[in-house]
Amino acid sequence: MQTLPDLELAAAPEIVAWLLEQFPGKVALACSFQKEETVLLDMLFAQEPNARVFAIDTHHLFPETYEYWRQVEERYGITIEKFEGEPVEDKLWETKPDLYLSIAKVAPLVRALMGLDAWITGIRRDQSPTRANAPKLGWDEQHELVKANPLADWSDEDCWTYIRERGLPYNALHDQGYDSIGDTHSTLPGKGRAGRWAGTDKTECGIHTVPSTEVLSQ
Repeated sequence: MQTLPDLELAAAPEIVAWLLEQFPGKVALACSFQKEETVLLDMLFAQEPNARVFAIDTHHLFPETYEYWRQVEERYGITIEKFEGEPVEDKLWETKPDLYLSIAKVAPLVRALMGLDAWITGIRRDQSPTRANAPKLGWDEQHELVKANPLADWSDEDCWTYIRERGLPYNALHDQGYDSIGDTHSTLPGKGRAGRWAGTDKTECGIHTVPSTEVLSQ
């Protein structure tokens, strides 16, 4: 486990700056094209125009998400690194959801993180009880690298204020009542993460199920 500074009192742009300085070319933003990533993309490219960003394409994202993906690449003049899972049988997300998520999301994530020393996510503590203790900076034991959540202490309104003040484009689904956005077959309009896997006991897709350990101060 790497010894990390305590950045709990640091502002999000400061955390992004620290990551870029400490892990040049070896840190990437995991982009799911939601409002949190809209904020982080702006912070990231303001400091490093050649910053790395990756996305997991399950082939079941909303048309609006693919359109916003295109807009992001056009706006920042970059190509987002795309990772895909193996083809899955039709309706596998209904019959064996855990297997579907393992193939479509978790396996591509493992490949995306290979060769990285750190990754950045849009996790916020107020999104769900499973995320309530997310540190701004921690050690990801599952993948054995640094995991940063610069917006951990941000609210929904904090994100929208940032987006409005800078006139940033964002996923059009947010205007249709989707607070959280995933696959077409597992996402409904709803507050927080209530629209994700509605009608089931699922709250996470497997990417963020293992929490980062607490920060070890230098």
